[in-house]
Amino acid sequence: MKLDKGTNNPGLVLRRVALGAAAAALSASAVFGGGLATAAHADPGVTVSGIVLGVGADETQRVVSWYASTGAAQVVQVAPTKKLVRGEFPKNSVTFPATVTANSVNGGYNGHATIDGLKQNTEYSYRVGAPGAWSPTYTFRTQNFNGGNFDFLFFGDPQIGSSGDTAKDGAGWADTLDVALTANPKAELLVSGGDQVESANNETQWNAFLASDKLRQYPWVATIGNHDVGGKAYEQHFWTPNTDRSAPYYNGDAATRSGGDYWFTYKNILFIDLNSNAYANGSDAAHIDYVTDVVNKHGRDAKHIVLIYHHSIYSPADHANDRDNQQRRKDFPTAFSKLGVDLVLQGHDHSYSRSYVIKNGQKANKNERPGDTEVFKGPGGVVYVTANSASGSKYYDLTAPDTTQDPNYGPDPLNPKSHWANSVENQEHVRTYVRVQVRGDKLVVENIRSGTCAAPNAAVELGKVKWCGPDNGASPAPKVGSLVDKVVIHTTGGRDDNDGHHGDKGGHGKGGAHAKSEPVAAGSDWLR
Repeated sequence: MKLDKGTNNPGLVLRRVALGAAAAALSASAVFGGGLATAAHADPGVTVSGIVLGVGADETQRVVSWYASTGAAQVVQVAPTKKLVRGEFPKNSVTFPATVTANSVNGGYNGHATIDGLKQNTEYSYRVGAPGAWSPTYTFRTQNFNGGNFDFLFFGDPQIGSSGDTAKDGAGWADTLDVALTANPKAELLVSGGDQVESANNETQWNAFLASDKLRQYPWVATIGNHDVGGKAYEQHFWTPNTDRSAPYYNGDAATRSGGDYWFTYKNILFIDLNSNAYANGSDAAHIDYVTDVVNKHGRDAKHIVLIYHHSIYSPADHANDRDNQQRRKDFPTAFSKLGVDLVLQGHDHSYSRSYVIKNGQKANKNERPGDTEVFKGPGGVVYVTANSASGSKYYDLTAPDTTQDPNYGPDPLNPKSHWANSVENQEHVRTYVRVQVRGDKLVVENIRSGTCAAPNAAVELGKVKWCGPDNGASPAPKVGSLVDKVVIHTTGGRDDNDGHHGDKGGHGKGGAHAKSEPVAAGSDWLR
């Protein structure tokens, strides 16, 4: 929902949708006069859990999602933190009404609401629930909306529960979030590589994944992995903007599985997130059509295009030659080059890799060397990054190129131990995360250690792997915060209508209508 600053009509409207016998839904829409908002007919018996802050359609929005004990009316109450007095929200706090739906996983309910009209460089406080039954108060901060420069963090496969010890996996994940955000407190987005949990509908694992308050302070850009897809819990925990949940994005099983493709803009970047679990029976073509449509409508207003999905097509480890990846290596790269994608972020393989600049499915520049720290991508060039485990729950060892499995995914002539597409392949059995710095015409990509061989590192602690550290354990693990890899990607290049490149535009345009996930509400200019 969006706050219309030109309207100041008093009154309050609450819209309810009746609960059905098999499924229940509630939607409340409020019109606020003079910035005043309260919930009507609220049920003080409602309790909420699993609160997570998500990304909105652009930098002026956040989406809050949660689980609820009842389907009663619920809201998100928001105010600039500086206006709270001894922790109490001011009377003119604005509430954003929630959509609350019967939960197919645990018999309760799940809710979401979109906070809109946010101002730049402002700290906000928010809470979820109803008068007399509020959640704890959480805060988040917006940064400068006008400048194009910002940092975001990318995390591979927490997959809580995959080690067999949910508590240890959760501890590693929480530690990576602490390490990453202590080092990067002004990071503006936390981007998922998928596989939040091991078992899609296991709420114990979801609770461990969501335990850190960092996920209530920084917006999570959710991505669905193959371990998240076996039920509806993923989309019940994460409401995403501009989402297309058409059947082709689910392998034809939309009724019982989470997923869908979605997009959003943030400053000068167009982000597109795909459900890569669906690839057969025309799904890859449907994904390409989706990306094409979004880029055609919104790409000209973006300086960079970043694509996110789970299954790494240039996998360096166990999944390198999976049948689905072999298929996607044929289906995706030329399309992405023609559409002007700059950076592709992937997970699934529990190891780190960074590709050469790839154009139309081939190495773009024969002179690019393994591990080059500066590359010039040019029109049609794409860099593909695979993130290692952010929790330490599971690692996959690097594999040697095997042309008997895929004759088109052989060794790199410059480094025969690596696959031809990859400039860097790395596995040390230590937790890492990826930092992306957006700096004008450059994207700076860094893979950073968030742990060592010491606990919390479940796979090492439990003996799931036999060694730890660089060079297959021959060298001691470097310190937390040290770099595994760094590359500066120069994306400068004029528009080339023949290859569909989105051009070299400064700043963040607002062309094209965002498909909002909530109805519009009117009110005063309350968010300053």
